[in-house]
Amino acid sequence: MLRMCNSLLFAVLLATPMAAQSLDSLLARMTLEEKLGQLNLLSANGRASPQQIQLVRDGKLGGLFNVIGAENTTPVQRVAVTESRLKIPLLFGLDVIHGYRAIFPIPLGEASSFDPDAAEATARAAGQEAAAFGINWTYAPMVDIARDPRWGRIAEGSGEDPYLGSLMAAARVRGFQQNIFATAKHFAGYGASEAGREYAETEISERTMRELYLPPFKAAVDAGVASLMSAFNDISGVPASGNAWLTDTVLRREWGFSGFVVSDWTSVQELVNHGIAGSQAEAGRRALTAGVDMDMQSSIYVDSLAALVRSNRIPMAVVDSAVMRILRAKQRLGLFRDPYRARAAPANAELRAIARRVGAESIVLLKNEPVGRGAACCAPTLPLSKSGAVAVIGPLADNKEEPLGPWHTQGRAEDVVSVLQGIKAKVTAGTQVLYAQGAAIEDTSTAGFAAAVAAAKQAKVAVLVLGERGDMSGEAASRSSLGLPGVQEQLLEAVVATGTPVVLVLMNGRPLILEWASDHVPAIVETWFLGVEAGNATADVLFGDLNPSGRLPITFPRVLGQVPIYYNRRNTGRPADVNNKYSSKYIDVPVTPRYPFGFGLSYTTFGYGNLKLSSARARVSDTVTATVTVTNTGSREGTEVVQLYVRDMVASVSRPLRELKAFRRVTLKPGESRAIDLPIAVKDLWFIGLDRKPVVEPGTFRVYVGPSSAEGQEATFECIP
Repeated sequence: MLRMCNSLLFAVLLATPMAAQSLDSLLARMTLEEKLGQLNLLSANGRASPQQIQLVRDGKLGGLFNVIGAENTTPVQRVAVTESRLKIPLLFGLDVIHGYRAIFPIPLGEASSFDPDAAEATARAAGQEAAAFGINWTYAPMVDIARDPRWGRIAEGSGEDPYLGSLMAAARVRGFQQNIFATAKHFAGYGASEAGREYAETEISERTMRELYLPPFKAAVDAGVASLMSAFNDISGVPASGNAWLTDTVLRREWGFSGFVVSDWTSVQELVNHGIAGSQAEAGRRALTAGVDMDMQSSIYVDSLAALVRSNRIPMAVVDSAVMRILRAKQRLGLFRDPYRARAAPANAELRAIARRVGAESIVLLKNEPVGRGAACCAPTLPLSKSGAVAVIGPLADNKEEPLGPWHTQGRAEDVVSVLQGIKAKVTAGTQVLYAQGAAIEDTSTAGFAAAVAAAKQAKVAVLVLGERGDMSGEAASRSSLGLPGVQEQLLEAVVATGTPVVLVLMNGRPLILEWASDHVPAIVETWFLGVEAGNATADVLFGDLNPSGRLPITFPRVLGQVPIYYNRRNTGRPADVNNKYSSKYIDVPVTPRYPFGFGLSYTTFGYGNLKLSSARARVSDTVTATVTVTNTGSREGTEVVQLYVRDMVASVSRPLRELKAFRRVTLKPGESRAIDLPIAVKDLWFIGLDRKPVVEPGTFRVYVGPSSAEGQEATFECIP
């Protein structure tokens, strides 16, 4: 159904008069070198080089990426469709991850919204803006499930849960593909890189691959995604870019995927480094015959494979199938009809409004306690008053570069509203806003602490904006430690020591270790990297114009030694028991996380009651609806993310303690109650059985409904044959 709905979005965009017979005729006219040329993808440095333009003219290039601006894509496309022998248009790709020039929250932050409609809106806007600048293909969304926050690319995905990740993957595909082609990446298992190290090996069982890492890719395929990108990693010794089980057996034969697969940057060539090919030609043969259609940046297909095809070491049918997938993609995109695809850019005001709204939705309130004497009788630290002196402190407080985060495409610091600017715009006229940097992001010097302490002492409240540089997350940005970089924690301790109430605003691309801050700071706000409207979105939440509704899509550990830590773990034969030494736990820290998956606070409170299931017994073909009454028990309007988890109590294979299977955002006024329905399709409770096939087994299922993965009301139902 998702694929059918998505096809409606393409009705105008992707229409083309070229019939399938015309593509067959075109393929028949192609030389072997021209066929291999369609499988060749190269990077430019803003504009195509003379050598690349000649490759286009010679029919030896199927696409270019990193050509920036229609003024640079149009002339190259003109060469392709007027000067090459067969007049085949080019694909123009770019890593439009979370915006083109108008930068939205990083995907991990956006996943905190638990709002697929928001993800679809930002992807649609990013695709529309990119299309106006000549781009017709993005290498997004990244849909890798990640459980290890040391891995830098955790910032680019939707966190640790396959259900949430699948919904966000499909939403982003739908959004992008209203204007440009999307690419689901990295296929597959890349988020399981050992020790959180970029490009590293993975050990993934087929069961775990199918249950955890593949579902978001399947959701992207069902949503009509045009292409997939093969991953850098190996999977139990078989590199993803030469893995026929992934790209042929699963993707094409089982899922029926009709789009094309592109390699990641030189990942075909890297099969030599992996040790499964002794030469570049052999690496190309392994990748192409495994189902990787387009070679990014290695030039191996076009330079080295013709001899292997002529000697029948690579069947011509394999080449033709790959070429036809590329040609069909270009046809589907409408390039044969309209190769230049001139598009109007969306209004900047519209883009910024989306960035501000989704940015605020992405913010997670982690802690909000009273301060001062008689704290039990006092109001929580947040929201802040718009009057009274405010000290704004920290290396990220007046920073306009880092809020763009990793992979910010054409984003510019000059477009960013800093947190300091957002706060100054929010407070009443005459309110004093004191600023001190305190330290740089990775400073080893405490020389700036004195000015920060002095500012805090003069203020009613101190807002410390701390965290990472934007490039400390993303590709090739693995970290071996997860604390605040440099002397930032010392700065935080120094300001807290003044006695002035402190709000810690975090700006980062991964979960951080917040051991000291969680125990000593009254209010903590996770903002991630929010993009161009970072300051305004943050101020909207800090001052209460918007009530925070974000929830964590990834678990926050207490200490690094807990990593990897995730909510949907299995029980073990000796579950953690503080009264039993010989149980699965640590002797020095609790086994529980600092902040669990799905957690997030609000400026109001919510109560849950009267959980009921529509049926106590159900078959696999049935749907069981959980109904729970949610009440706003506080004094402000707020949005709760009602979450439903399921546990298969007894199965032939040990199952996770909880698995997210439904959620719903609901906005309630103070005192308002509403019955919330959360349907559970029993067929979606499948797992990979002992025969390695999906199965839903008869038995008891326990349902949990609540505000996070760590709490909730419970009910059970029986699945019957």
